[in-house]
Amino acid sequence: MRWTEYIVFLVLVVGLAWPAGVYLAQVFDRKPTFLDRVLRPIESFLYRWLGIHRAREMSAGVYALCFLLFSAVSTVGLFLLLLAQHWLPGGPGDRYLTTPMTADLAANAAISFSTTTTWQAYGGETTLRYLTQVIGLVSQNFLAGAAGLAVGIAFIRGFARERSATVGNFWVDLVRALLWVLMPLALVGSLALIWQGVPFNLAPYTEAHTVEGGIQTIAQGPVAALEFIKNLGTNGGGFFNANGAHPYENPTPLVDFLVLLAIAVLPASLTVTFGRMTGRSRAGWVLLAVMVVLFVGGLALCDFAEAATSPQLADLHISGGNMEGKEVRFGIGGSVLAAVVTSNGATGSYNSMHDSYEPVGVLVPLVNMLLGEVVFGGLGTGLYSMVMTALVAVFLGGLMVGRTPEYLGKKIAGAETRLIILYALLTPAVVLVLTAVALVSKAGLAGLITNTGTRGFTEVLFAYASSMANNGQTMAGLNANSVFYNATTAIAMLAGRFGLAALALALAGRFAAQRRLPTTAGTLPSDSVTFGALVLGTILLVGALCFLPAMALGPIAEALQH
Repeated sequence: MRWTEYIVFLVLVVGLAWPAGVYLAQVFDRKPTFLDRVLRPIESFLYRWLGIHRAREMSAGVYALCFLLFSAVSTVGLFLLLLAQHWLPGGPGDRYLTTPMTADLAANAAISFSTTTTWQAYGGETTLRYLTQVIGLVSQNFLAGAAGLAVGIAFIRGFARERSATVGNFWVDLVRALLWVLMPLALVGSLALIWQGVPFNLAPYTEAHTVEGGIQTIAQGPVAALEFIKNLGTNGGGFFNANGAHPYENPTPLVDFLVLLAIAVLPASLTVTFGRMTGRSRAGWVLLAVMVVLFVGGLALCDFAEAATSPQLADLHISGGNMEGKEVRFGIGGSVLAAVVTSNGATGSYNSMHDSYEPVGVLVPLVNMLLGEVVFGGLGTGLYSMVMTALVAVFLGGLMVGRTPEYLGKKIAGAETRLIILYALLTPAVVLVLTAVALVSKAGLAGLITNTGTRGFTEVLFAYASSMANNGQTMAGLNANSVFYNATTAIAMLAGRFGLAALALALAGRFAAQRRLPTTAGTLPSDSVTFGALVLGTILLVGALCFLPAMALGPIAEALQH
C-alpha cells in the first residue's frame, strides 16, 4: 500500500512536469497562454504604476543586484512588521501570545521568509497575530517564491542565448511569475484546502472544556491563506508550531497528497522548461531522470528504516514499524513520503517529527539537504543546483576521456570553472564551519535540550543544513530560539539564498555572452544515459567527499550503536 502511494505520486510528478514545463517556457518567453486575456491588462497596469520598462533587459550583475535589493527591502519590511505587530488590530488575544518577539527572533524570521527558508524558531499560534501572518508571511511566500523562480529563468537564459549581454529583466520576470504562475495556482489550491476543512477565519481562539474538567485552547485563524502558497512557492513553515502534522493545516490524506504535489511539480517541471528554452529537450529529461533515481533511492532507504521493527520494540515483542512522532491518519507511508519530498525541495513543511525517526531515517532527509536541492529543489533554485552539478560532471568527464569541457554548446573555461567550484564548495564550507562553532561553544551546546552525543550532533548539523538549503525543517530536540542560533542560522540562510544565486547568475552571464559551439566528435553528449550516470555519480561522489565524515559522527554512528 505504501509503495502504491509512492508510485502514484512519482508518476503524477513526472506526468505533470511536461505540461507545466511547457507552460513556464511560454510564460517567460512571452508566448501566448490561455490566461493572457485576463492577465495582460493587469501586467501592463503594474508596469506603468511601478515604472518598469519591459523591453529594457539587464546584465547578469544588474539582475543579481535587483534580486538582492528586492529581497533586502522585503526583509526590512517584514522585520519592522514583526516588531510592530502588537499594535495591529485583530486576534489572537495578547494572553495567547506567550513567545516574545525579540529583535533577534524578528530578524531571523524576516530573513527566513524572504529567503524562502521559513525556518521558525517559534510557534506561530503563540507568537504572531493573524494580520502578521497574512500581511507579512503570506506576502513573502508569494514574493520570495516568485523571485526565486525569476532567478532560475534568468539562469536558463544564460544557456539559451548566445552573444548576449543580458539575461532578462528581473522585474518583468517577477511580475509574470506572480501573475501567471503562483497566484492562479494558489487560488485554486487554497479553495481546495478550504473544501477539505482547512480553516479560513479571523475567529477568536476557542476554549473547550475537556471531559477531565480542564480547558483546551484551540487556535483559529486564516490558515488556508498560508498553507498552499507556502508549499507552491517552496517556502515551508507553518501557521501552527506542529506544521503539517496539525489537523487544521493538514486535515486529510488528500490534502497531504495535494500539498506534496504542489512542492514537487513546478521544480521538477523546470527541467522541461530548461530543455525547451535551450532547444535541448532531451538534456532536460536526462536531468529529471537523475532526480527521479535519487528520489526513489532516498525514498526506499527511508521507508526501509521506518517500516522495520526497531530493536527496542523487538525486545518488547512488539512488531510493526516506527510510528513514534507520526500521525496515525498518514501512517508510515504518508510520513516517509512527506519527509523525502520536503527535504529534497526547499519546503520544510513536514507532517511528522524527524527527531523521532530511526538514525537511517534521519540520514535520508539530512543527506537530501546537504546535496544542495539537486532533487526537484526550490522554485528556480533546484534547477540551477542540478545544472551546476552537471557542469562539474562535464568537467570531470572531460578530464577522464579527453573531451572538450562544454555543456549545451557553452564552453567551460577557467573563469567558468572557478564559479562552478565556488558554488560546489560554498555549502560544505558554511554548514560544517557553523556546525563546528556550535559544538565547541557554550551557546551552541545550550540549545541541545533533549539529546546529546551522536543524536545531538545530528540535530545541530541538521539545523544548519536546513538553513543553508533554504528548507526550514528542524529536529525538535534543538532549542533554536536564542541569540546564537538566530544569528548563525540567519548566516546560513543568507549564504544559501544569495551566495549561491549570485554565483549561478554570474555563470549565466558568462554563458549568455558566449557563442554556441557546434557539436563535434569531441563533445561530451549531454542527453544520453551515460551522461545521466555521470551526473548521478558526481552528485554522490561530491556529497561523500564533503559530508561523509560528518555523517559518520552523526546518524551513521548512531545506527551502528543500535
